[in-house]
Amino acid sequence: MTQKPNCFIRFQRKVDHVALPERFTFPFYYEPHELSTIAAKQLQEYISLQKWDHNFGLNPDQEGMVIGKMFGVLVVQSVDGELGYLAAFSGKLAKENHHPMFVPPVFDMLPKDSFFRQEEKELNRLNQEIELLENSDPFKEALESLQSAKYLSDKELSDHRRLIKEGKKARKQKRAEAKASLNDENYVLIEAELVKLSLDDQFQYKRLVKHWGTELAQIQSRFDELMLQIKILKEERKTRSANLQKRLFDEYKFLNAEKEWKSLWSIFSFTEQQVPPAGAGECAAPKLMQYAYQNDLKPIAMAEFWWGASPKSEVRKHQQFYPACRGKCEPILGHMLKGLNVDPNPMLMNPAEGKVLEVIYEDEFILAVNKPAEFLSVPGKTIIDSVYTRIKAMYPEATGPLIVHRLDMSTSGILLLAKTKDMHKSLQRQFLKRTVKKRYVALLDGELNQTSGEVDLPLRVDIDNRPHQLVCYDHGKQARTKWELIEVKDGKSRVHFYPITGRTHQLRIHSAHQSGLNSPIVGDDLYGTLSDRLHLHAAQLEFIHPVTKESITLKSHVPF
Repeated sequence: MTQKPNCFIRFQRKVDHVALPERFTFPFYYEPHELSTIAAKQLQEYISLQKWDHNFGLNPDQEGMVIGKMFGVLVVQSVDGELGYLAAFSGKLAKENHHPMFVPPVFDMLPKDSFFRQEEKELNRLNQEIELLENSDPFKEALESLQSAKYLSDKELSDHRRLIKEGKKARKQKRAEAKASLNDENYVLIEAELVKLSLDDQFQYKRLVKHWGTELAQIQSRFDELMLQIKILKEERKTRSANLQKRLFDEYKFLNAEKEWKSLWSIFSFTEQQVPPAGAGECAAPKLMQYAYQNDLKPIAMAEFWWGASPKSEVRKHQQFYPACRGKCEPILGHMLKGLNVDPNPMLMNPAEGKVLEVIYEDEFILAVNKPAEFLSVPGKTIIDSVYTRIKAMYPEATGPLIVHRLDMSTSGILLLAKTKDMHKSLQRQFLKRTVKKRYVALLDGELNQTSGEVDLPLRVDIDNRPHQLVCYDHGKQARTKWELIEVKDGKSRVHFYPITGRTHQLRIHSAHQSGLNSPIVGDDLYGTLSDRLHLHAAQLEFIHPVTKESITLKSHVPF
């Protein structure tokens, strides 16, 4: 047996009976291979015995900020054919990059003598100097003097404008009274006096404007002298920070199976955002692939799992497998997987192929179809086949957008369409006013202990991991769902959902999130566990017909 790299971990039990996968794992959508599952379980047993100074949120008595973490395993084969696996964690663990058994980072910025540490000292020095100047007595006094002078200037000029306005009104009234009661000779005298008063008011206002202009300029000049030092320091900090970031991006260099190197900067230069997001290259998957390539270990299969409590904004279940993140990892792994025989990307395959759209209601104005699961409502970036394209082909004379509302690709059930622009506008208005009554049926992976309720969790897109959604109270849009329990059986709960709003993935997030029902929908490949399908069905839709004004209720059989 040849000497293996330090991070090569041998399986604790025989895995000879497990057939190797034909292709490497497609990291953004997968079911873990049996070898990955065995490796992950072995790693989880190891993690549970460690005494790291890191609070995963699993021990209520442990102090410190709760930070769950993504771990990854990469099953590899050595040059002599032995199977083993590599382990990695995303980011840092217990504030460190290096731990026994885990692969190192692609680039380690933490050593004391590293350029990052040296430049970090300089940035900290600049921060301290800026803070010191901004909190100094001369700067505070100059800022307070400037703010006070601006306030007094605004107030005095505003008060004078008010007096001018009142004077103008009084003179107008006096002029009208004089014209009505005085002869022309006396009126001329009064008019001259009123004109003089008006000119005096304007002159006084101009003097006041000039006075405050001079006064503010002097105070502003004193403040600018102090502010100039701060601006110079901030500009230096900005330049140093940008140069440091650029150098870091260049230091992160990634290999692929064809032994090609690419820096983080060059990888992201071809993406829409062009600049790598924070933390790019620090995830588990790139670390694992890099170590394998550098040590002549052949990648066989990969999986990542969450360890610890879920973040407040995301849906993460302890020990559950998850795909690699798209925003940070997709461009990097796109390069690193080059040269490997990888499972096909299922998102490039047409999931609607061979499926039939069932029309469940139709008249000369509108129609409704029963959309199968894994069937797009409208064309996607790579897949054109959808309800829209099918209906457009069936009804070439139909005008308007056709699709009145949407269902997620994985959700089945009733979808309403309009044959004309007027019908589309009328129906969509009902959806916008929330007068359309919708009922969904879902099967949840867990037993609910309440019979009904309402979930109110605001949602926004996860910019770094589209199309995932996050719970966000700062920038999220309101999302509300009423629900009622129908049945609990075999550890699962069948519920009715009545969405009040219609946000993307609303029912899926509201089901899975710890602040919602904390029970993901069965088969939810984004927020739960992959199964034969997403067990979510739009079963009933009630609306007012735009022409007949009759209430129409459509129903669809629940296929699970």
